[in-house]
Parts: sequence; C-alpha cells; structure tokens
Amino acid sequence: MSENKSRREFISQSGKMVTACALFGATGSVAYAADSAKPTCETGKPMNITAKHYYLDNVLLEAGFNVDGSVATSTRTELKTLEIKDGKIVALRDNKSHADATLPHYDAGGKLMLPAMRDMHIHLDKTFYGGPWRSLNRPAGTTIQDMIRLEQKLLPELQPYTQERAEKLIDLIQSKGSTIARSHCNIEPTSGLKNLENLQAVLSRRKPGFDCEIVAFPQHGLLLSNSEKLMREAMQAGAHYVGGLDPTNVDGAMEKSLDLMFQIALDYDKGVDIHLHETSPAGVAAVNYMVKIVEKTPALKGKLTISHAFALATLNEQQVDEIATRMAAQQVTIASTVPIGTLHMPLKQLRDKGVFVMTGTDSVIDHWSPYGLGDMLEKANLYAQLYIRPNEQTLSRALGIATGDVLPLNDKGERVWPKAQDDASFVLVDASCSAEAVARISPRTATFHKGNLVWGSVG
Repeated sequence: MSENKSRREFISQSGKMVTACALFGATGSVAYAADSAKPTCETGKPMNITAKHYYLDNVLLEAGFNVDGSVATSTRTELKTLEIKDGKIVALRDNKSHADATLPHYDAGGKLMLPAMRDMHIHLDKTFYGGPWRSLNRPAGTTIQDMIRLEQKLLPELQPYTQERAEKLIDLIQSKGSTIARSHCNIEPTSGLKNLENLQAVLSRRKPGFDCEIVAFPQHGLLLSNSEKLMREAMQAGAHYVGGLDPTNVDGAMEKSLDLMFQIALDYDKGVDIHLHETSPAGVAAVNYMVKIVEKTPALKGKLTISHAFALATLNEQQVDEIATRMAAQQVTIASTVPIGTLHMPLKQLRDKGVFVMTGTDSVIDHWSPYGLGDMLEKANLYAQLYIRPNEQTLSRALGIATGDVLPLNDKGERVWPKAQDDASFVLVDASCSAEAVARISPRTATFHKGNLVWGSVG
C-alpha cells in the first residue's frame, strides 16, 4: 500500500464490509447528543443530583456467570442500592436499603450499571460537529501532504468555533457513556498554541463531569513544520503528552523525528502518543525503533502509546507475537479506532499477549472523515464482530476495550466492579448484561462522573 495514504483512507473503504452494513443497521445515523444533564423527576420538572451524599436504588449489577460445564451460558444479575459520597461508591447495599433515611435517594429504574467509557483518541479541537453539515470532497489520490495544505487553510476558519464545538462533542461522547478522554490538539505554526488554549478553557469548565488528557499533536510534521519550539511551549503550558506523526512519510527522517519526539518527552517528563499510519516497511521499522528506545530508556517505560499502528497489520502471527511480547514488557499501549475495511489489525492477539489496547473515536464529522458517532460501545461491538468468536463470556470481555479494561466480572465470573472506594463513574444501560450491551450497542440512559450526573436521567 502506498505511503501517501491519508490517515483515514482505511475507513473510507468500510462500505465493502459486511460488518459495516451490520453496524449501521444497528446504530442508524443518529449523530447528535440529547440534552446534557437535564433529567426530569416524576413531576416532569428539571432535576439535577446536587447532593454529595446519596443513594441510587434499583441498580442492576452483574453477579456472575451461569455455566454449563466450563462454558458461560448467561450472566446472573441482581438489583442493588449504591451509596455514593464525595464522588466515590462507599457501599453496595441491599436494594432500597437506606441506613440514613435523611439522605436523598434516586431510582436507576433497573438499568444495567457498566463502568464509564473512555474515548482515548479524539480530536476535540478541530471538528465540523455542532456546526452546519459539511462533507469535504477529497479526490482520489489525495496525499497526507495535500491534507496538511488543506488544514493550513481550514484551521484559521475553524478556530473561532473551537470552544463551542468542543463542548458539543463532549456532550455527544458523554451521551454515549464516556467521561474520560484523551484528545489530540494541533500544535503547529498555523494554529500556534491557540487550539491548546481554547481546549484547556473548555476542559476547565467541564472538569466536574469530564476528565481529559491533552496530546500536543504536530499534525503538519514535527520536523516538516519546524514545530519543536511550539511543542516545548505546549509542554510548559500543560499538555500531558508529546505527539508525533509518521516519521518517514511526513518528516522524511525516521530516527531524527522519533529521537526529537522522545527527547521532548524526557525533557518535560511527559508521555508520548504518536499517530503511526505507515503500512510500508518503514512503519514496521518505526515500531521496532520506538520499542527499542523504550527498552533502552527506563524513564520511558509505560509512557509510550502508538495510535493506529497500522503497520502491525502487515506482520505474520509469529512477528506479532515477538513485537507484542516486547511491547507488553515495556507497557507500551496501542490506541486503535478498530478500523473497518481492508485492514485487519491483530488486536486480539496483542491483548492476548498482554498489550494494553484502548480505543477512541478519532474524527467526528471533520475534514478527515464525515463519519464518527463518538460511541465506545460501538467500538466494542466492532471489535467483537471483527476479532472474536462471540459467546456470553467473550462478548462480556470485549467491553474492556471501551472501559480501559475495567469490567464488572473477572474471567472467573467474580464481581470485581464496582467495589467500595471506586470512583462513582458509570453509565446506566438498557440491557440485561455486558454481553447484550456489546452485541446490541444498547441505549444509554444516564452517565455519571465521580458522583455527578452529567447526562441523562434517573427517577
């Protein structure tokens, strides 16, 4: 495959996939979030949970697997009351058991409680979402360099709307159950630090209901756009990760580009999260080079995320096992959008070898792609359809890619979440169990972040 492919061209081929047809049949084309955090009580008047200490009744929790021999055939559940205080789950109680009758109590309506979702690869700072519909007509053969030139023209037009549209995008992903995210933010000469300042302002306002890490992202090439100074300024201004982009295809100098990216991270004690789309041997070389750098640099252990990592799809099973073993030993993370199309990523094999794999939205209705629902449960569904043999247990495990591997039940069917002192960050879902929620992309009814109701309603 040519190096001069845009970062989203893989997904543009999704119409060829039966999976895609099944997906869009299941989800429809709904793109906008319902009103955020405007629940109603039984009288129909607006109601928000303002109490710091309260009970939530009629919460459906998974209790274990029903098994036939060694095979899980269904999931047992039970209704419980949660006691929530200062953003934490302080106790699981018998349903409707209120030790302190003076505390307010709310009704989850028997909805299934799942861990809050995590959108770990999104671009909140540049989107058409929340504005008029706009579909860019990119001609065949459009290169990444063409897209960089387009961005240099578009970004000044988008900047006046950055805060408003980022807010709308956060509303959307909260409506899908996500309260934790990692957003890439353009840092290059066209944008300067303005996108970072705008995004930080939004995140400051949304802090009670939303946690988000920021990756300083040199979208126009760290070397190509001479962005080192701006990247260092972004680190000093509070960005959490040093980003990077295809070091061969865009910067034209793999080692020099990657060395600079890692050096900035070391200088400011930050993590690294690089977009790596390259599928030629240069992409494999970049993966190997980065893992080797982490192996030689203890300060970088656990601090490297490779987003997309499409080059891994070009390896055979033995090669994947070898690089995955090294990645797991250095706690390297893969962030995948679970692409559909002609590319078959070894995501299950990576996870089986102990590599932490997380997922994210990437684009939502922007100049890279007109798609994107902002729904991590959709991503878990895609992962299940593409990579696993579905049954009760494997479907329930597939949820982990959407939640940072926080699951209600462990592999033995023992409840491990929620427990006392866990953050009260969760989503209420109209489903009977995790497996059904993943298979059917079940509707969400309420989203909580650290005890705060941030979207939806309870009784």
